[in-house]
Amino acid sequence: MLSIDTLSPEAAEAALPGLAALLHACVLHGASIGFVLPFTLPEAEAFWRDGLPVLQSGARRLLVARQDGRILGSAQVGLAAPPNGRHRAEITKVLVHPDARRRGLGRALMLAAEDVARAEGRSLLILDTRSDDAGEALYRALGYAVTGVVPDYACSPEGVPEACTFMHKRLPVPVGQIGT
Repeated sequence: MLSIDTLSPEAAEAALPGLAALLHACVLHGASIGFVLPFTLPEAEAFWRDGLPVLQSGARRLLVARQDGRILGSAQVGLAAPPNGRHRAEITKVLVHPDARRRGLGRALMLAAEDVARAEGRSLLILDTRSDDAGEALYRALGYAVTGVVPDYACSPEGVPEACTFMHKRLPVPVGQIGT
């Protein structure tokens, strides 16, 4: 049975080995999510460990998809913004384990992330993805619009500069709840 949960900082710390395994597998299978090869499992765990203070501060939410106890996916909702940007959130590090792709898990994680953003009073979501990647097609199918494309924005895991597509989506949030 698949479950998607928002992890507390304590639960995230306990899940570090599974989160590291997820990130490591995704990068080794070509995910362009900020890392270049060679990329080790200890580096993957360090990434998640370094993010724990941001979870503790409440500036980010971490969603994890599990099946039979195994972490198969994750997504993050960044909530930190200056006072004039408290109506927006950023979706980052949407990961689906290579063994679990093409089963609707990315879509389920994105919908759960949108629910978190809505509950936090966010009416605008932003994200970026490697241009022409499977992620871009998923985000378009979920109603995200292209804001723009930046050539050579980030390097692939092999170190090759690639274009990045920036996208956004408006969420229906009652006016009195925006940015709460």
